[in-house]
Amino acid sequence: MTELVEKLKVQIIELLNLEDIEPKDIVSSEPLFGDGLGLDSIDALELIVLLEKEYGIKISDPNDGKRVFSSIDSIAQFITENQK
Repeated sequence: MTELVEKLKVQIIELLNLEDIEPKDIVSSEPLFGDGLGLDSIDALELIVLLEKEYGIKISDPNDGKRVFSSIDSIAQFITENQK
């Protein structure tokens, strides 16, 4: 799971063009939205597309999205539980 967390950090930085952030700067248990990385709803859509393209996982229930995208750890756990 540690490898997946590190891979997700790199993917998120590249996908969202977070220029002044390196993977080591991101605490995987901190929130992605609000106080943490400060991502917004457009970033959430980008993350949904990332899950679909890279991992073949769709989030069908909007309530799941809030839980899944709460932190990088939660995204990694969701991928681990749902990847085919």
